[in-house]
Amino acid sequence: MSPAATTAPAVFSPQQGDIRHDWSREEVETLFALPFNDLLFRAHSIHRRYFDPNQVQVSTLLSIKTGACPEDCAYCPQSTRYDTGLEVEKLMEVEKVLEQARAARESGATRFCMGAAWRSPKQRDMPYVVAMVKGVRELGLESCMTLGMLSADQAQELAAAGLDYYNHNLDTSPEFYGDIITTRTYQDRLETLARVREAGMKVCSGGIVGMGEQTGDRAGLLQQLANLPRHPESVPVNMLVRVQGTPLADEPDLDPFEFIRTIAVARILMPASHVRLSAGREEMNEQMHALAYFAGANSIFYGEKLLTTPNPGANRDMALFARLGIEPEQRHVERAPAAPHPQFYDASAQGAR
Repeated sequence: MSPAATTAPAVFSPQQGDIRHDWSREEVETLFALPFNDLLFRAHSIHRRYFDPNQVQVSTLLSIKTGACPEDCAYCPQSTRYDTGLEVEKLMEVEKVLEQARAARESGATRFCMGAAWRSPKQRDMPYVVAMVKGVRELGLESCMTLGMLSADQAQELAAAGLDYYNHNLDTSPEFYGDIITTRTYQDRLETLARVREAGMKVCSGGIVGMGEQTGDRAGLLQQLANLPRHPESVPVNMLVRVQGTPLADEPDLDPFEFIRTIAVARILMPASHVRLSAGREEMNEQMHALAYFAGANSIFYGEKLLTTPNPGANRDMALFARLGIEPEQRHVERAPAAPHPQFYDASAQGAR
């Protein structure tokens, strides 16, 4: 009998006090310091209160505009400041993006994410971006975008188009942030997240580990996310992908157990959020993936490439899912209100499926 054919797992009810927004740094660091088995037991127990532990959200990420970014993020090959050999590509045509979205849907993705290497989008690009969002919604996929910093008006425009999620990562702790990025402040990032919330969109926000930070910095990142007025609905945890030409190209490997600890603590601090394995999965073996799923990771990016870096092949992910008894999570795009705002994109009226 295959693992998937066994009885449904026990999913326990949420408990009062699980969801908090007042974590101290000391409390978070204490979680990181727990014996590994104790930490995973606690994280997995909380995970079962909020999610089916044998389902993982499958998303696809497409780079809709590549390279030529003016920012100086030390990990990123898309910055104009580093010679990484990356070929610059202008904003993709809308129909080409939708072709990729259709292919993602056919391969099993339920969420389609689009990323553009901008400091912030120019107003002349917004009509094209809005058309992409509307088209993805028509396909019945959840939509997510990461376009850099947003003004309040741009956030409202994306929300009116029907964008489900906006991604804007904090990257690391406030204390370590200046060692990685100097062209925008931590407060800039927090303000964009606030504008996204005010516009009514869901938030996708996480960070990167393995950049030379200390455990306290990983604790600081997760503390910041958990103490937002509302937890991000999606929390991507990226492992640094070292790219020649960037300042972090020779950064030593992070201990894999520290990565798993970060996943587990994220799950404890944000019990109802999807915790996503993002960049760096190509370097993770099957055993590490399995530990991450047990620790509370329940979302992955699916496909051969993650923006500009390699990603495990879709067949590899599905084969591991089968061996572990994991199934892709099935989610439906939320319907628009019965009487939407005139500018709200009503996917249901456009034959979404």
